[in-house]
Amino acid sequence: MIRNVIIIGSGCSGCTAAVYSARANLSPLLISGSEIGGQLMLTSDVENYPGFPKGILGPELMESMQKQAERFGTEIWTEYVEKVDFSKKPFEVTTSSGKTEQAHTVIISTGASAKWIGIPSEKKFFGKGVSACAVCDGAFYRGKEVAVVGGGDTAMEESNFLTKFASKVTLIHRRNEFRASKIMQDRAKANPKIKFMLDSVPEEVVGGETVEGVKIRNVKTNQVSTLPCTGFFVAIGHQPNTKVFKDQIKLDPNGYIITDGRTRTNVPGVFASGDVMDSMYRQAVTAAGTGCMAALEAERYLESLNHH
Repeated sequence: MIRNVIIIGSGCSGCTAAVYSARANLSPLLISGSEIGGQLMLTSDVENYPGFPKGILGPELMESMQKQAERFGTEIWTEYVEKVDFSKKPFEVTTSSGKTEQAHTVIISTGASAKWIGIPSEKKFFGKGVSACAVCDGAFYRGKEVAVVGGGDTAMEESNFLTKFASKVTLIHRRNEFRASKIMQDRAKANPKIKFMLDSVPEEVVGGETVEGVKIRNVKTNQVSTLPCTGFFVAIGHQPNTKVFKDQIKLDPNGYIITDGRTRTNVPGVFASGDVMDSMYRQAVTAAGTGCMAALEAERYLESLNHH
């Protein structure tokens, strides 16, 4: 059996693509990974997704999206995609359990994962003061002191954004100069709420139930000090989950899927949506929007094949 559409990935973008393609009677297969829900499964409170004036828990939002996709007839497999072959039609997708499925169209919604520093305590306090998204979580730190780690544009941008809420933002960077663009550096340096801690690396996040501070080591003197803060933001970039698509479709130098300004990749019939092709906005609502776009594009493509 050749499927109309296979959707790879089950965050906001993949689930939205599933809802739209299922409602178009395309009987999509969604291959979700080990659990359904993507990055939002790691987020406690989501306050910026439209339609939830009191906010909603990330896992709860994703469970609702999953049920909605299933209600219209989406088939969901909770396994990984090990291999794809986009060099021939129909496309072939092989899963971790060894099953190979064929499809006329594929929508890639595998997202991007935040890069972590690699200290055990950052995982322990994730969602309890440790975050990788200032836009998502900044508003929880009104009048509080927070720390940001990183030295690129992301770190500068997140630090500036956090000063809208936090009383003080300390930017920790392991070198004494930044790789961020000059304009971003100037903006951060001109902001009276941002303090810089250079030649320094975070060793451990400390606290009880939630973050209370960060132990920081100066790389030149090896001296360790504790910086009091209630929020610790890791801003060292994201890694798009595209390893399996390497050599199959065009990726940019950072590994993000290149699209045509909409959701079409360089392979006709293969579409990409969400954070896997969007390194700029990385929000649940933009991911959902591109998931909708990809499903509509896939439907049009199928109509052009007269398969529909």
